Amino acid sequence: MFNRNKKINEKLDMLNGFLEKSNLRELAHILGNKKELFWRNFLVGVARGIGTTIGITIIGAIIIYGLQKIVKWNIPVIGEYISEIVEIVQKNSQKR
Repeated sequence: MFNRNKKINEKLDMLNGFLEKSNLRELAHILGNKKELFWRNFLVGVARGIGTTIGITIIGAIIIYGLQKIVKWNIPVIGEYISEIVEIVQKNSQKR
């Protein structure tokens, strides 16, 4: 009987340590507070939107820069096609 209680206590201690490490209490507090949950999710969404916008802008600029370099190499078919794309993008960016 004593050995069985010892094993149960060891398992409970392991479970208690796991729950403390997982911050379950803080998670339950956040989930219980609807306003805090809303604002956290709102701020995360805004941050993701801003990050996505900045990332797409940087990647787009790198692609346009690369296309302009290819046009300067005067590759017959590809150069004409890319120069038209670059002109369209530049015209659209000047309108804004």
